[in-house]
Amino acid sequence: MEATNGSEYKVFRTKIDSSGRVVLPSDLRTAMHVSAGDTVQIVMEAGTVQIKTQQQALREAQEYFCKTIPAEVRLVDELLRERREDAARE
Repeated sequence: MEATNGSEYKVFRTKIDSSGRVVLPSDLRTAMHVSAGDTVQIVMEAGTVQIKTQQQALREAQEYFCKTIPAEVRLVDELLRERREDAARE
């Protein structure tokens, strides 16, 4: 299947068992690089459910904060400066 924005997407069918568990099909687990015991995040937004790996969630958070902070600002340097100022006041 082809999405309208040009990116490919696939549809996987699975069932919810009596305990509310969903089994991710093998092809999907392979594509997501997840296996038994891995942690994933399930995000519900505007009636849509997304399953994300920890790495995907981290990357999205990093991208978000990179957009809000000017490129010339290094947060580590800012934190160290603030800590030194606090220490000097004590």
